[in-house]
Amino acid sequence: MDLEKVFHMTEGVGVTSYARNSSLQKKASDMVKHITTETVQEIFLATTPKSLGVADLGCSSGPNTFTVIKDIVEAVEGTSHKMLHPPPEFRVYLNDLPTNDFNSIFKALPEFYRELRKGKNGGSPSIFIGGFAGSFYGRLFPNNCLHFIYSSYSLHWLSRVPPALYDEKGRSINKGHVYISASSPPQVSQAYYQQFQEDFTLFLRSRSEELIAGGRMALIFLGRRGPDHVDRGNYFFWELLSRSFGHLIAKVPPVRFQNIF
Repeated sequence: MDLEKVFHMTEGVGVTSYARNSSLQKKASDMVKHITTETVQEIFLATTPKSLGVADLGCSSGPNTFTVIKDIVEAVEGTSHKMLHPPPEFRVYLNDLPTNDFNSIFKALPEFYRELRKGKNGGSPSIFIGGFAGSFYGRLFPNNCLHFIYSSYSLHWLSRVPPALYDEKGRSINKGHVYISASSPPQVSQAYYQQFQEDFTLFLRSRSEELIAGGRMALIFLGRRGPDHVDRGNYFFWELLSRSFGHLIAKVPPVRFQNIF
């Protein structure tokens, strides 16, 4: 399965859309907002660039994307005002897989710009926002063009299903499960671990080419407090998902084939 072609959050702004069902992700970004804004302020103080490059990797669509951009812009504006220094222009690179709903992002841009201009009497900074489709497990941007990289609730998604989950005949060694369960053999946990190591190494190598010297990153992704992969934090969600799939499949009537010849 080519995940780049099929994997995406639910598009649009309907009841079941990601835009309407991403409060958990919003809570996580709010918890570390001070880290994000302080980091960008430190970069600005150290380099005082005329043009500040910022990337949001795995941006998806919906209000969370614009909240992060707004926080970064306002933090840098505040710092530049205290320094009696003109604020920089902002180059914002929004990245996600090609199947992401970039159209919803672009349609929301006029309202976002209006919100930024409120109460500033036409003195809002220059912001140039573009969408960049592609997997962040590889190069996305030119060399040394970014000052700050932000990614929230994205890096725990792997680039592919680990090949080591299947035996030489293509059969799953984690039969009956869509996650690392309490009954999964040790090879399952090791397969996911190896794939994460491969993916994250490639991610860091790619970003090291795109960041300027002294650039920073703020990365938020799911983890666990201890070595046991069957903890309540993550295991609980996957258990619910697995049961839901089981109930759904049980309700699907068996397909009957009739010989028409």
